[in-house]
Amino acid sequence: MANMEGKRSGKTGRESGSLVHVGERKVESARITIIDYDAEKFLEKEAGTPEECFEFRDTATVTWINIDGVHDAEVIDKLGGRFGLHPLILEDIMNTDQRPKFEDLGDALYVVLRMIDFDGKGPKIESEQLSLVVGPNFVLSFQERPGDMFDPVRERIRKGKGRIRKLGPDYLAYALMDSVVDQYFVVLEKLGERIETLEEELIADPRTSTLHEIHGLKRETLFLRKSIWPVREVIAGLERAESALIKESTGIFLRDVYDHTIQVVDNVETFRDMLSNMLETYLSSLSNRMNQVMKVLTIIATIFIPLTFIAGVYGMNFKNMPELEWRWGYAFIWIVMIAAGAAMVVYFKRKKWF
Repeated sequence: MANMEGKRSGKTGRESGSLVHVGERKVESARITIIDYDAEKFLEKEAGTPEECFEFRDTATVTWINIDGVHDAEVIDKLGGRFGLHPLILEDIMNTDQRPKFEDLGDALYVVLRMIDFDGKGPKIESEQLSLVVGPNFVLSFQERPGDMFDPVRERIRKGKGRIRKLGPDYLAYALMDSVVDQYFVVLEKLGERIETLEEELIADPRTSTLHEIHGLKRETLFLRKSIWPVREVIAGLERAESALIKESTGIFLRDVYDHTIQVVDNVETFRDMLSNMLETYLSSLSNRMNQVMKVLTIIATIFIPLTFIAGVYGMNFKNMPELEWRWGYAFIWIVMIAAGAAMVVYFKRKKWF
């Protein structure tokens, strides 16, 4: 019997808020890490069970709890119950095909983003859902697998660099979102290099493989657009949110992230236009190449038309053809045919037809 885990059809007929994992299971077991800090203190550890996180619910410090692996309904349910998350939010966390969005839950903020990166084995782009829950003194982050772009944030917390240890969970959430958006620029830079290389290849020697790569890049660009475009709405919603969880001092940083998302979206749109133009250039190159081939064939055929005419005339079986009895008739006909062909070649050269 087929395993229904990871398929949306597995939720059919279930009550809203049922915890069913939708998506690909990317880790064997969920991994929980805790970073707790303030301006003076710092604690980092890995939790073996969700219960080890419970004590950080009402502390005076800022706590960042990161969960790698959202397939384990028991872990998600226990954390959600202790931190007061609605069952529908927990359902969305386990559904990994969510569109980027923002929800104000009153006593918490829920944000969904898409983390974009290359798969490490090749140029294929991969997307991973990131769910953030921002509370009065905590940030919960839910990822599909270990490995992310948050190491610089962790390092700043460990070493107390910058203002992150002096500010609250809203600033931590901003730092995580800013890291996600910054990674978009890295992906777009590499994608731009691929497009430039393909453009040079297209001009020098367009092939069928070039067309396939253009179509592949168009699909990846469309995928990026679907993943990144809604992020602009998410950041704008956070910036406009009238929530006590977002301090006024954090608003200016959110506006900076919003500006970055605008740049990312503009770059994606530029790449889409470039690929569309490259596709038109490829088709034009094929048409020009076909025209060149047809021109050469036409010239060859035109040269042979008078030669064929001469050969046809002297191939007729009439007795009274004086040239047939002439001793030099064969050589004369060859001279005429070569001269006619050479004259036509010279004429075409002067016309610059080839």
